[in-house]
Amino acid sequence: MPQQTFAEVTFEQYRKPTRRERFLDEMNRIVPWADLVAAIEPVYPRAEGPGRPPIGVERMLRLHCLQQWFNLSDPAVEEALYDSRAMRQFVGIDLGREPVPDETTICTLRHLLEAHELGKQLFARIGTYLAAQGVTVSRGTIVDATIISAPSSTNNRTKARDPERHQTKKGNQWSFGMKAHVGVDSRMKLIHSVVATAANVHDSQMLPDLLHGKETRVWGDAAYSGHCDVLQQHAPHARSFIQAKAHRHRPLSERERARNRTTSKVRAKVEHVFLVMKQIFGWAKVR
Repeated sequence: MPQQTFAEVTFEQYRKPTRRERFLDEMNRIVPWADLVAAIEPVYPRAEGPGRPPIGVERMLRLHCLQQWFNLSDPAVEEALYDSRAMRQFVGIDLGREPVPDETTICTLRHLLEAHELGKQLFARIGTYLAAQGVTVSRGTIVDATIISAPSSTNNRTKARDPERHQTKKGNQWSFGMKAHVGVDSRMKLIHSVVATAANVHDSQMLPDLLHGKETRVWGDAAYSGHCDVLQQHAPHARSFIQAKAHRHRPLSERERARNRTTSKVRAKVEHVFLVMKQIFGWAKVR
């Protein structure tokens, strides 16, 4: 990040750091930027011949992170960079020397990550970095899924719904969109596994992808009941704390209800993760 100019120091000596500035300063310090850049650089376009060179990988990655952290579209993050000095300083943009990248440029890294399926690799590198800092997952995993709504209207350019999104019914409520399946550490409440599917994919189908294999305990709601064979195969040392499910002609016994109440105390931790996803990072809906 560039140093403040003399004019900025002189005229802003009475400024108080905002919550956004403190957050971005912390992200600048703790995110392993060099490791993430190293994963992207092999597929990132290089300057060839005359013409304007591409924007640096790290700067584009920082732009991409701003979009995720503050739930900003391509036009919105461009406007925010003109408006917010803290964001410009985080990305490394000096408006006295260069303009903010426009929205058609900002989207290129996202498309590159999608085309080369680099999301999992970046996620894994962050996990490796956290482990090196002493932040490791425990032997307990909570599995769950949440619906991420999407517009169901066909009033768009293609006059059709997104084929990767579908409708599903939960209780008496119909929803349309995607579903985020997560495996969450039962102690730290860190997401160690995540899979995105259409909303109509049943929670239990993604169970194998949500386990890291070293579990000794697995918690889940009744949607995962009846899948002991999957647990045995993918987490052979795990004890199941998946909630019992009532059936039409076989209600739960008092012992099963008591066990469900006990396991719910741990399983409820995953709702804290969904709260952060949806209310803080804005993933209650997808565009």
